[in-house]
Amino acid sequence: MRCALSPIVRFTRPPAFVAAALCGGLLLAGCGEAPAGPPPLTAAALAAVTDTPGAPKDRLAREVDDLFRDTEGLGETRALLVMHAGEIAAERYAPGYDADTRHISWSMAKTVTAVIIGMLVADGRLRLDDSPPIARWQRPGDPRGEITLRQLLQMRSGLRHTEAGDPPYDSAEVRMLFLDGRDDMADWAEAQPLEAEPGRQFEYSSNTTVILAKIAANVLTRSDDPDTRREAVDTFLKTRLFGPLGMDSMVVEYDAAGTMIGGSLMHATARDWAKFGEFLRHGGSVRGSQLVPRKWMDFMRSPSPRAQFYGAQTWLNRESGIDRDPDKPDRGPDTLFSAIGHMGQYVMVSPRQKLTLVRLGHSGQDVRFAMVDELMDIVELYPER
Repeated sequence: MRCALSPIVRFTRPPAFVAAALCGGLLLAGCGEAPAGPPPLTAAALAAVTDTPGAPKDRLAREVDDLFRDTEGLGETRALLVMHAGEIAAERYAPGYDADTRHISWSMAKTVTAVIIGMLVADGRLRLDDSPPIARWQRPGDPRGEITLRQLLQMRSGLRHTEAGDPPYDSAEVRMLFLDGRDDMADWAEAQPLEAEPGRQFEYSSNTTVILAKIAANVLTRSDDPDTRREAVDTFLKTRLFGPLGMDSMVVEYDAAGTMIGGSLMHATARDWAKFGEFLRHGGSVRGSQLVPRKWMDFMRSPSPRAQFYGAQTWLNRESGIDRDPDKPDRGPDTLFSAIGHMGQYVMVSPRQKLTLVRLGHSGQDVRFAMVDELMDIVELYPER
C-alpha cells in the first residue's frame, strides 16, 4: 500500500494524485483540504484475510485489496494467496475465478522442470557436469557435445536461443511454440547452433527448458512413441511430485512428439501453486518426506556464475531479478526466490519469513514494476526470523 502521509513519497501515481497527497500531507501543511485517505475496507477485503495471518490483519487486507482494485496501474490480479508458517493467511479471487480455477503457469513451469531433473540426478540417472543424452550432440566433432546439464539448468548453454524478437516471429520461443518447431519442440531447440562458448554467457530461454524436458523423457523411456513418452513422464510426475504434494489439479501439456512443454505450459489452481511454493520453502520436503535432496534445492537457489539474479530455472531476489524497478532500492530478503511466468505469474518463497505468496493474473510489462512493488509491500509485513 502506498501511504499519502509518508514522509518518503514514491512518485508512482499520476501527478494529480501526488499534488493532492502533498497538499494535505506532512510535506506541505496548510495548502488546502486534508486528503480523503484510502477508502474503507470492504467486507470482501476483510474476508480475504484469516484471523491469524501472522501480520496486522487490516494492513494485509489493504495490501491485498490494492492488487484487486487498481487494475489500471497494476494489471488484473485473478488470484492471490498468502501462506505463512504453513497456513493460509490470505486468499482472494477476482470475479469469474475461484479456488477451483486452473491458472496457466507460463514460465513458472521451468522451476517444476528443474525439480524433475533434480530427482533424476538424485536417482543416479543423470549427472550435472556430463553432456546430457542428446544423440545429435554426441556426434564426433559437434561442439554442442561440450554443453553440460548444469549449463542448461543455469541458462548458459551458448545455443542460439533468442527469447524475444522484433518482429515476434523472429523469437526462438515463438518459432518453437507456434511455427516451424511446434510439432517437435525439443528437436527444433536442440538443433540450433552455438552462438557462444558453452557456459560463457547467460541467456534466458524457454527453448532450453524444453530440451531439459526431453532429457527427462529420454531417461524415463527409450521409446520414440509420443503416447509412451507422455505416459512415462506423466506417471513420474504424479507418483514422485504432484501426488505427494497433493497437487491434484495439475495439468501438463505435451507437444505432438510427446515432450512435456516444460518451459511454459502447466495449469493448476492457486492453492496447488502454493503447495509447490511450500515444498520449495521446506527445501524439497513435504510432511517430513524428502522428495528431492536439500543439496539440489540449494543448487536451484544459488546464483549462476553468469547471472547473480538467476539460479537453476529459478529467479533470485537480487540485482532486480524478480521484475523489480532497477532505479529503486532492493526490497525483501536476498534469500527470497521465485518461480515467475509471463504476464505476471508469481510463486514467491521466503524461507526466513516462513512465507509463500502466489499471484496469478495478467499484467503487461508497463505495469510490472508497480505490481511487484505491491507484492513486496505484502512481503515486508512479515518479519525475518
